[in-house]
Amino acid sequence: MNKKKALFVCVQNSARSQMTEAFLKHLAGDRFEAESAGLEPGKLNPVVVEVMKEAGIDISQNKTKSVFDLLKQGKLYGYVITVCDESQSERCPVFPGAAQRLHWSFADPSGFQGSRQERLVKTRDVRDQIQRKIEEWLKDIV
Repeated sequence: MNKKKALFVCVQNSARSQMTEAFLKHLAGDRFEAESAGLEPGKLNPVVVEVMKEAGIDISQNKTKSVFDLLKQGKLYGYVITVCDESQSERCPVFPGAAQRLHWSFADPSGFQGSRQERLVKTRDVRDQIQRKIEEWLKDIV
């Protein structure tokens, strides 16, 4: 069986796109190849690593990647899904050959303010939203 290919894109590839990639691999790795990349790759968000570990998924060894590098490599995806907030979604490049382009808006954990505990709580909320979205999407595309 050929696996479908999905690419998740956000600004820095440090949080939201990393979480969506990890959840798709975790929930449907038998049916999907998932990757993630950013417009301006940054550093993996340590709070995101921590809350994903709480969910039983270790992303601590992941590296951030550039969406433009993937584009230059000529990679093709059945789904290109932007996960930045609405203000950033228009900056994402168009991938040639993408069968379907989707946009799912999630708050950016790198912008969360407050104590460490408050940032953890907000990041857990985004993580849980992402997990629910992946689960719903998988039901819709079966």
